[in-house]
Amino acid sequence: MIKITNLKAGIGETLILNGVNLEVKAGEVHAIMGPNGSGKSTLASIIAGKEDYEVTEGEIGFEGEDLLELPPEERANKGVFLSFQYPVEIPGISVSNFIKTSINERRKAKGLEPMPTPKLLKMMREKMELLSIKDGYLSRNMNEGFSGGEKKRNEIFQMAMLEPKLSILDETDSGLDIDALRIVANGVNKLKTNDNATIVITHYQRLLDYIVPDFVHVLYNGRIVKSGGAILAHELEEKGYDYIIKEADKKWA
Repeated sequence: MIKITNLKAGIGETLILNGVNLEVKAGEVHAIMGPNGSGKSTLASIIAGKEDYEVTEGEIGFEGEDLLELPPEERANKGVFLSFQYPVEIPGISVSNFIKTSINERRKAKGLEPMPTPKLLKMMREKMELLSIKDGYLSRNMNEGFSGGEKKRNEIFQMAMLEPKLSILDETDSGLDIDALRIVANGVNKLKTNDNATIVITHYQRLLDYIVPDFVHVLYNGRIVKSGGAILAHELEEKGYDYIIKEADKKWA
């Protein structure tokens, strides 16, 4: 589905990604872990098309297309979704209007008519039930006055409604209590199919108790320095990153 080859990128003179290689196939869940400043959120932002970063080398292929040639809105219309670490508030725009506009923009890009309102509302209700979202939520302004948990749940609600091919969850577990974490993770798991894929970016193994990855990758100094199965996350919880960092420093010295 997505194949990243020798990706190098940064801001100005600062190189953040230094040759990332990663392939994610349909039906898979990949977790990316690593210490602060290793480039995890940068990688997510570049895949989604955030323009703060300059790609100096490498490729990102997405279902046969060069993702780096597409602006952010086209990437979204083709099925790339990024759940933000810090969702922003949008005063004056209700959740329902935001979702309606997002869905119909994607349909327009595919040459389809806007989704009929009754069908849209029915779909919203179904996804709200999936994520244990209470009545009254749709009329609230986008993220305005939301708790941290509500903001993260709202991100997954958008993901559920848009039904992306590739979902990137950037530290979705940050700031969540155990109940909110379980609800959000349950929603992610229910949305998984053989036709979509998920990249989970996290510091902590606890999220991966609920969203069990097929592969875990450790990002350090802008490179993926170790990959393995779900057991790797447990090793990191027990040992920390030190032993991997030492190996990486020795290899790249």
